[in-house]
Amino acid sequence: MKILVLHGADALEPPADPVIEQVRGALEAAGHEATTLAVGRTIKPVVEQLQSAAPDLVFNLTESFREKSALDSSLASLLNLLQLRYTGSSPAGLMMAGDKSLTKKILSFHKIGTPQFATLYRGALDHAGDLRFPMIVKPPQEDASIGISEKSVVNDVGELLRKIDELQDAYQSPVLVEELIAGREFYVGVLGNASAQALPVIELEFSSDPENPHRIASFDVKWSAERDHTTRSVIPTDLDEKLTVRLQKSALDAFHALRLRDYARIDMRVNEAGDVFVIEANPNCYLEKNGEFARAADRAGIHYNDLIIRIVELASARYAR
Repeated sequence: MKILVLHGADALEPPADPVIEQVRGALEAAGHEATTLAVGRTIKPVVEQLQSAAPDLVFNLTESFREKSALDSSLASLLNLLQLRYTGSSPAGLMMAGDKSLTKKILSFHKIGTPQFATLYRGALDHAGDLRFPMIVKPPQEDASIGISEKSVVNDVGELLRKIDELQDAYQSPVLVEELIAGREFYVGVLGNASAQALPVIELEFSSDPENPHRIASFDVKWSAERDHTTRSVIPTDLDEKLTVRLQKSALDAFHALRLRDYARIDMRVNEAGDVFVIEANPNCYLEKNGEFARAADRAGIHYNDLIIRIVELASARYAR
């Protein structure tokens, strides 16, 4: 099969990202003809190269366009318009999961646990739940924890109003205010479609960092050079079977409610009472060989090259119907 690996080339997705060559290597090892194409800031050359390449399938690794996470759905729409087959979620799934406020409304409608929240913009209130302090204030359409820091946690009305004003000025978009769930943070990967499977649970462990007392997976925590000293992703060994089942069920429920496809990672927190709360969904999640999703798949007996080929097979099966 002729497969084109489409990836980003902006500040959020540097060309040196190892996942590009890892995916291409896995495809070639399985006998596929694999090429790569970077999406720059100008779309016309990308359209021309996609049409010229005429791939049997596009392996869609893009996560943003022109450094804006909210535009990743536009690239999937482009692939639809060009009548190209591609891996991962549709524009609709990417839009629903990419807007955290919309995600939470959908989860709430389906009675899937998620923290109480409010959305507002320039004084106009779109939705307000029954929130309690402390709260965390986020830009709802950014990815990779952009706009989130320990200072995003607010403990009173004054802090809340100042943080809302700061984010509205910085991002010119609505603001999501969410009740902070104190507890452990877990990631559950989902692989498949109608008969999707939940992968083994991964926990994000936080060190005792006085600068991050609320254990927030902020932008600095995720991407700073010191990350290995502040967090680590592990396979937890102390989860009882009932909690594991509930985490995996919540991940599958969220995956289907948001109409995601092929693969995704669902991020959750569990409070002291053992209640599970979905924090966000990550369609087309990061596929680096040592990343959380690939490690969870490996734990389930799906080694990296097999994982990449499984995603290709899932996408191909969708188009064969």
